[in-house]
Amino acid sequence: MIDFVGAGPGAEDLITVRGMRLLQEADCIIYAGSLVNPGLLSYANADCVIYNSATMHLEEVLEVMEHMEKQGKHTVRLHTGDPSLYGAIREQLDALKRKGIPYRICPGVSSFCGAAAALEAEYTLPGVSQSVIITRMEGRTPVPESEKLYCLAQHGATMVLFLSSGMAEPVQAALLQGAYTEETPCAIVYKATWPDEKVIRGTVGELCKLARDYNITKTALIVVGSVLGDDYELSKLYDKHFTTEFRQGTE
Repeated sequence: MIDFVGAGPGAEDLITVRGMRLLQEADCIIYAGSLVNPGLLSYANADCVIYNSATMHLEEVLEVMEHMEKQGKHTVRLHTGDPSLYGAIREQLDALKRKGIPYRICPGVSSFCGAAAALEAEYTLPGVSQSVIITRMEGRTPVPESEKLYCLAQHGATMVLFLSSGMAEPVQAALLQGAYTEETPCAIVYKATWPDEKVIRGTVGELCKLARDYNITKTALIVVGSVLGDDYELSKLYDKHFTTEFRQGTE
């Protein structure tokens, strides 16, 4: 069995209980060494064989999985955050299907959730934004034409940008082509939930300067939107005048 496990946003104790148990049971762990906190490997048993996939290509990863499966061994493929976001798991799953190798997926806490916690932010504030756009700036890997950053920026919704902190200048330019202004609040969250986490707040107009001044080029998320400001409406959910299935509103 191959278990794809979300390692969580960084902190060792933010992996799920299921994910931790799978690490403890594994005969082999293949972990994304460029992003996963190596402290998570402390959950592995003494006999576990460990590979760092940062130095491997896809075929090498699959070869290890197939070799372990032939020996009746249990392999954990440890991805950062939640595997469904920029985890490159689809190509691995399809290859395993073709080989007839069984697999499961254990979700994890994404770094965009860790960033919200670091910012003490609610991404969906009443009267401000009820949508979150998770995306990335086009780099060596292209994005579909309809998902170019300047297009998505037209919505003015809360936006979380992965894999883009090293491209602050084109990110800033694209955001300003949309509904955001130079005064729109933004933040750079470096290594959310890690011991060396940094939270850098500012505005879209200051984004390039913030990235440059703090030398942020990787392992960071850019969060944009008025939810990082101070104005919002109170929720209807806890409004004493609002009737719900469980509570009668008062006059």
